Amino acid sequence: MALGKLRKEETLVLRKKLIGQSCRLFYSEDPVKIVKARGQFLFDENGKRYLDCISNVQHVGHCHPSITKAASAQMDLLNTNARFLHDNIVMYADRLAATLPEKLCVFYFVNSGSEANDLALRLAHQYTQHEDVIVLDHAYHGHLMSLIDISPYKFRKLAGQKEWVHVAPLPDTYRGLYREDHPNPGQAYADTVKDLIEEVHRDGRKISAFFAESLPSVGGQIILPQGYSTKVAEYVRSAGGVFVADEVQTGFGRVGSHFWAFQLQGQGFCPDIVTMGKPMGNGHPLACVATTEEIAGAFTANGVEYFNTFGGNPVSCAIGLAVLDVIEEEDLKGNATRVGAHLKDLLIKLQPQHQIIGDVRLLSRDLNGTSHGLMRRVTNDDNHGRCGAVRGSRAGYRQRAEDSCHRNSSVGGEEVQHLSAIKQSMFMLNNLFFLLYSLG
Repeated sequence: MALGKLRKEETLVLRKKLIGQSCRLFYSEDPVKIVKARGQFLFDENGKRYLDCISNVQHVGHCHPSITKAASAQMDLLNTNARFLHDNIVMYADRLAATLPEKLCVFYFVNSGSEANDLALRLAHQYTQHEDVIVLDHAYHGHLMSLIDISPYKFRKLAGQKEWVHVAPLPDTYRGLYREDHPNPGQAYADTVKDLIEEVHRDGRKISAFFAESLPSVGGQIILPQGYSTKVAEYVRSAGGVFVADEVQTGFGRVGSHFWAFQLQGQGFCPDIVTMGKPMGNGHPLACVATTEEIAGAFTANGVEYFNTFGGNPVSCAIGLAVLDVIEEEDLKGNATRVGAHLKDLLIKLQPQHQIIGDVRLLSRDLNGTSHGLMRRVTNDDNHGRCGAVRGSRAGYRQRAEDSCHRNSSVGGEEVQHLSAIKQSMFMLNNLFFLLYSLG
């Protein structure tokens, strides 16, 4: 069987036969077969081009030449596990340390965000000697059993909530308990965590960690109200726990103004553990946990060696270093800030024209050198139901997007203008599903 020589129909038949059915495809009714990618564009088997608005790992663009060159050069030289002394892992750790608060100075390299979050849980349990974990409602932290247990997005579909897991309200100032008109929503939402801690203590249990994304993504791209994380960290540490910031989706400059989303809470805030993943390797499996010397010391003191076969290997670290170089050399943080602001302005201008648009939340996301994605969410208005949004053919909606993306031949910020234009005609109730589907 020659690589890339199957017809789309043959590929789909083999996929259905050989790959687990729970591993879903985008556009499952009529999947797009992608055979090549460059920069911000995907290409199908017929050469049709798509503007990629949903990938969440190609941080500096598909097949960026600097990344592929670094990977190829290191693969041609050496790749082995991290038990051999090698420059790449320490150079990469040093570069990451420069982006973080000073106390986050010990690193563990792994291969995925799920591995990173699982290790963060182990670190928290070992350091605190406590068991219970507080998470945010609707959270998702990974596919391992330990993480499904702390992910309401998943466990509510399975065995349910474990007794050691406690769910705090999502600090959503648009639809949540405390909204934008509240004088201090950050404090109010933090106090719900304080109340939860007190309830846990009354039951004779102890808190190990508060575990949350710095900008909850599955929960709806929620921008945490100012002061929230600082107060939560204060309450959790007073209870003997640690604050874990999940930056797997949001790190590496995706918020534009800062390298890490937790930095949106202000210079005075620093988590005890930070996990990172998706954008680190621009599509290559690479992830990491950063923590303090005290927490790392407690983990070492248990006498059990931590070993990860592929975590921190020379090729992965060479790719990670190249990603950092591209972010700096091409000013992608600044670029994301500028283009993100432009798209936000475009969408806000559409809001008065379309009653269905309730809220627009944007922060810069995929830092593609030629195209600019976003931490984005367009939310339907509370007064408009969703029942009509799922009517009609998904394949038909997708085809409209395909046609529009195929017509697009612009580069850079013009793609943002184009994306806004093709969406304006779709702000109707029966097309809301397409809008949310295509925006991710």
